[in-house]
Amino acid sequence: MTRSPHTLPPDYFTELYAGNPDPWDFATSPYEHAKYDATLAALGRETYAQALEVGCSIGVLSRRLADRCAALLALDVAEAALDAARARCAPCPHVSFLRAAVPAEWPSGRFDLVVLSEVLYFFTPEDLARIAAHLAAALNPGGEVVLVHWLGETNFPLSADVAVETLIGFTRGHLEPGHRSRTERYRLDVLRAPA
Repeated sequence: MTRSPHTLPPDYFTELYAGNPDPWDFATSPYEHAKYDATLAALGRETYAQALEVGCSIGVLSRRLADRCAALLALDVAEAALDAARARCAPCPHVSFLRAAVPAEWPSGRFDLVVLSEVLYFFTPEDLARIAAHLAAALNPGGEVVLVHWLGETNFPLSADVAVETLIGFTRGHLEPGHRSRTERYRLDVLRAPA
């Protein structure tokens, strides 16, 4: 399978959602729901004052994260996905959404939690280096970064293992690897900023 040599552009996702409002079955897949359970179980705190979710898609995980965050900012590049996420999280006024393409459009502010679920393999190593720099600058002391990625084959720029290990390498000296787990289908890694 030939991998894309470039970070996937916003148009890729806009077209994906135009063809299917839930292209990865986030709302209905038992696999996804079990993965969300594991993601929430890996969080080191019961609640977070300020959280950021990069690549929120249609907001299924966002809605669950909302119960653990005083304020959550969720990003995506596809307006159709954001519309669905806003509707799903309508009962949660402390959740806000922003159309943004990271790493170029990284939000201002500092965070206690940053979630990157199913997104790192869409980027080139050069863009992962930029994301790592944003993470190092944006995390509050003791803040956490949660990385969750499917291990199957894709034509994305990177495999899950290469993408995650590349990001971890770029954050070395700024973030400390914590929880790590792996199933047959996905890996889950938590990095922490020094307190």
